[in-house]
Amino acid sequence: MKHEFQSYFKKLLGDENAYFDEIHKRAYSYDATKKHYLPDGVLFPRNEEDIVAILRFCNEKQIIIIPRGCGSGFTGGALAVNGGLILSFEKHMNKIIEIDLENLVAVVQPGVINIHLQKEAAKHGLFYPPDPASMEYSSLGGNVSENAGGMRAAKYGITKDYVMALRAVLPNGEIIRAGKRTIKDVAGYNLAGILIASEGSLAVLSELTLKLIALPQYKKTAMGIFPDVKTAMYAVYKSLAGGVNPVSMEFLDNLSIRAVEAKFNKGLPVEAGAILIVDVDGNLVEALEEDLKKLEKYFLEAGALKFQKAKDEKEAADIWFARRNCSQSIAMYGTLKLNEDITVPRSKLPHLLEGIEKVSQKYGFKIPCFGHTGDGNVHTNVMVEDKNDSLAVQRGYEAVEEIFKLTIELGGTLSGEHGIGLSKAPFMKLAFTEAEMNLMRNIKKAFDPNNILNPFKMGL
Repeated sequence: MKHEFQSYFKKLLGDENAYFDEIHKRAYSYDATKKHYLPDGVLFPRNEEDIVAILRFCNEKQIIIIPRGCGSGFTGGALAVNGGLILSFEKHMNKIIEIDLENLVAVVQPGVINIHLQKEAAKHGLFYPPDPASMEYSSLGGNVSENAGGMRAAKYGITKDYVMALRAVLPNGEIIRAGKRTIKDVAGYNLAGILIASEGSLAVLSELTLKLIALPQYKKTAMGIFPDVKTAMYAVYKSLAGGVNPVSMEFLDNLSIRAVEAKFNKGLPVEAGAILIVDVDGNLVEALEEDLKKLEKYFLEAGALKFQKAKDEKEAADIWFARRNCSQSIAMYGTLKLNEDITVPRSKLPHLLEGIEKVSQKYGFKIPCFGHTGDGNVHTNVMVEDKNDSLAVQRGYEAVEEIFKLTIELGGTLSGEHGIGLSKAPFMKLAFTEAEMNLMRNIKKAFDPNNILNPFKMGL
């Protein structure tokens, strides 16, 4: 980067907030994909005014800007694939501005960690439901930019369902306010909806207004043990069609169960074809017990071998430990994990998982699956034994493409919560027509005519 550009940013932000050294560039060159792309520098804006000044300068000088939360993304959405400056909010713009008890909203800066808002809301008897697996270290700005999901989505929905309004800075430095702090708002285009899941490619988020709800008083956990995945998937939509509304309904297949048990020795049923983990919550203990009775009935009718209720919080935590530690455990099956978060209509889950098993047999890869069956979101993991075997890696990506094609044929989508970013961009043509892609490209041009904001992502 030109010296005069570096001087401008150092003068604007101070030496402590503008870095162009190798250490900082390397530290911000990767995310959870483990891919590395070196940026030209790293900037830490202190406030919205800094963002305005940075974007005006970069738009004029044609300098690429990549907004970044905490780098926990799985699709390369915050990687500097063609250089440019990382714009990070973790250092300064990480404050909860307001918890509005009368209107049940929180106003936060984009660098606030998800779990910090959840804990602060809970102090007031309130609840922010979106809970990505990365909630202890992912930022709310990143969650909004990727439209993150989570384990509570079956009952409570995903990030977009809790975004009421956004403040954002356009590439030319103009500030826009998208949405309102009102329950009803039907005036004009839904600009907030366009910015959600835009992966930092349209504008830079500077403030988020998020909906809160009353915190449920009680929660109970149970686990169903099944002979095979198909039976478990049948139990999912049988239970939901029967009127039970669980907070979460998570599943692990046999490969996932065996991996977690081998690593952590939690007493999981390693011979089971699949397990379903469910949570129910509410304000009446009796109602939760009734929900568990219904779930037990539907699970057993579907063919469950056993229905196990957690006796206390410790047992519930042990059950959930298995689900939360799946991702790291399955590393035993290979040195490269091609992790995708495909989503299909719930009724298509058995067909999806049967198809994935056929892909596994065709290519010879273990493909452990786990995820959020309550909302049809499955994490598939094509495990390549040796990441240095280029032919095996190529075949791994071919297997992923077959899984994507199957997902689209079943009426599903490429991503349920991780976004598209860099890694899924080549597959956008499978899910969208050329007319749809052109419409998205034109929206991008309308917001960012000079293409300085997170370019070369999402196939745009």
